[in-house]
Amino acid sequence: MNPATALAAVLVDELLRCGMAEVVLAPGSRSAPLALALYDAATAGRVRLHVRIDERSASFLALGLAKRSGRPVALVCTSGTAAANFHPAVIEAHESGVPLLVLTADRPPELRGTGANQTIDQIKLYGSAVRWSCEVGAPEERPGMVAYWRSLGSRAWSLALAPDPGPVHLNLAFREPLVPDGDETWCEPLEGTAAKAWTRVRSATPGSVLHVPPTRRGVLVVGDGAVNVQRYVAAASMAGWPVLSEPNGNARYGDHALSSYHFLLGVPEFAGAHRPEVVVTLGKPGLSRSLLALLGGAQEHIVVAPALARWPDPMRSATQVAQEVEIPVVSGDDAWLKSWQAADLAAGEAVDAVLDAAAEVTEPRLARDLAAMLPGGSLLLAAASMPIRDLDQTMRPRRGIRVMASRGASGIDGLVSTAIGAALAHGGRSYALLGDLAFLHDQNGLILGPGDARPDLAIVVVNNAGGGIFSLLPQAAEAGPFERVFGTPHAVDLAHVAAAHGVPYTSLEQAADLPKAIVGEGLRLVEARTDRAENAAVHARMREAAQAAVLETLDR
Repeated sequence: MNPATALAAVLVDELLRCGMAEVVLAPGSRSAPLALALYDAATAGRVRLHVRIDERSASFLALGLAKRSGRPVALVCTSGTAAANFHPAVIEAHESGVPLLVLTADRPPELRGTGANQTIDQIKLYGSAVRWSCEVGAPEERPGMVAYWRSLGSRAWSLALAPDPGPVHLNLAFREPLVPDGDETWCEPLEGTAAKAWTRVRSATPGSVLHVPPTRRGVLVVGDGAVNVQRYVAAASMAGWPVLSEPNGNARYGDHALSSYHFLLGVPEFAGAHRPEVVVTLGKPGLSRSLLALLGGAQEHIVVAPALARWPDPMRSATQVAQEVEIPVVSGDDAWLKSWQAADLAAGEAVDAVLDAAAEVTEPRLARDLAAMLPGGSLLLAAASMPIRDLDQTMRPRRGIRVMASRGASGIDGLVSTAIGAALAHGGRSYALLGDLAFLHDQNGLILGPGDARPDLAIVVVNNAGGGIFSLLPQAAEAGPFERVFGTPHAVDLAHVAAAHGVPYTSLEQAADLPKAIVGEGLRLVEARTDRAENAAVHARMREAAQAAVLETLDR
């Protein structure tokens, strides 16, 4: 099966599973894959198909159907000015709150801007007149595409409906061939989930609560931006579930919180034996690939999303989305939880042994020790690259501190200023753990005017003379260009930077000296110099020791 036919067949099928009953088609060539898929669905009695030769008439027909029924109606056309003729009806749907699914076919990227026939700029064609717009991308035959297309269809359907009904635009780039080629094979199953939508979204009606299926084999995952954390941690604990919280999820406390899940889930034998029946996620997880793999393999993945218009689902694995979820208490033995806890304890002890074996400062030990020794009521902001990942792998469960990270877009920019702003708002003892490049990127944040408020903030900078995270990625194997285009070494003296801004400076020479180094008041800088190659080696030893310890727990 060619990619264009596969995308059209899957997307149409998913919209039908969501509840699509009416579709309006304006004929054209580039939209042929969609037209043929819709014809097959109409012939099978799955949808009512309306065909109009004029796009403007077609769009207002769809508007009338959707306005009266209150349900999304799909509106399909080919590329070029055909899509532009939908605009008046899209505007009317936007202003009057009518749910429309506008599916515009397009030329692939390589034909845009070349003078290719019937090709215009269709990206965000309708501007602010749609609730959501998505450039779907040219389809390819590779694993993962079906989950992408189906979750995309479910998301488009739900965003057209709630919480603010209106038009949604999907721009679909199709490469030739545009018609079936007689080959029905594909690299992965094209089918969906039983007879239901890929992702079911709970309506935003008052008092609407999604009740989680009762099970002891559940997991609560907490990521960045999570809300109502204490409530869900308490419910998960009552249900006997482990809590896997990223540091900035601020749920890493209590007996059910695990700190070594990154290593546990990296052991295939453990991950295979601990596949949960239900995973409930709060916030946006994304620090650990092994944790994301857990989400992708869960039988039921429920996302708690206070704002239904946006929900995080990086693995395209969400089966249900709701603003509020109830986790039931289930009686039974706690073998599931104890198995997680035993492996977590073993992995944590193995990692600690690696980190405590040397007296010099290492990046993961610095993160672990800093999080452990901060006084209650402290704020800790970690850079979005290696510092927050080091915390994720080494920070032991504790109460009394708040961890923050700029993981919305995970940028390197503005972190000194962000830390100062957070510290001023926090009003208490505050700390930041930054890499040298993140610190240098915003060293101007240290410039404070005579009348500006001074934060109580210790900025701890890990200086490995470049981009440390790249030494842990496949790019490190490219020995020739690595230092020049990834490692990006610098020769900046951070003591001189601190002196230029009148900021007190301390050099951390030994790991045991950290408590003394961070003592003080006001804005101050602590520098910890490390080696990127040694840091990669330490992480490898941590991983090997943790995985060996986990395997031992499975053999008992």
